[in-house]
Amino acid sequence: MFEALRSIFQRPDATVLSMEPKLATAALLVHLAAIDGTVSDAERSALRDTLMDYYSLSDDEVEKLITEATRRDQESVDFYRFTSALSSLDNSEKLEIIRMMWQVVFADGRNHEMEDNMVWRIAELIGVPARDRTTLRKQMSRSQE
Repeated sequence: MFEALRSIFQRPDATVLSMEPKLATAALLVHLAAIDGTVSDAERSALRDTLMDYYSLSDDEVEKLITEATRRDQESVDFYRFTSALSSLDNSEKLEIIRMMWQVVFADGRNHEMEDNMVWRIAELIGVPARDRTTLRKQMSRSQE
């Protein structure tokens, strides 16, 4: 019995290993949009538009991606499975993910402290320096004015 339990805990989690960056990014954006308790139409639109633009997705593709990302987000207990799929990306891709996050944050014209905290945590986990995160925050907040 102990051997069976040990083998379960030693087995790599297939969902972590197979998580592609696009799905991981979408799941983080879905979580971010809802972190303040509501998802506004503006946030929903920003989420959809940023994914469509960055990944060159069609309407159907982005809807499927958001549906799957929402499912994965609901199943997750932390950000590890998502950030582990993003930490090996090159710096320009990581910066783009943080830019997309700020775009979703500022879509409704407000920056809730929980949103701010989540972007800070994700940036730290994927290796985006605080200076770059802050610069992107300022750029995105200005673009929404």
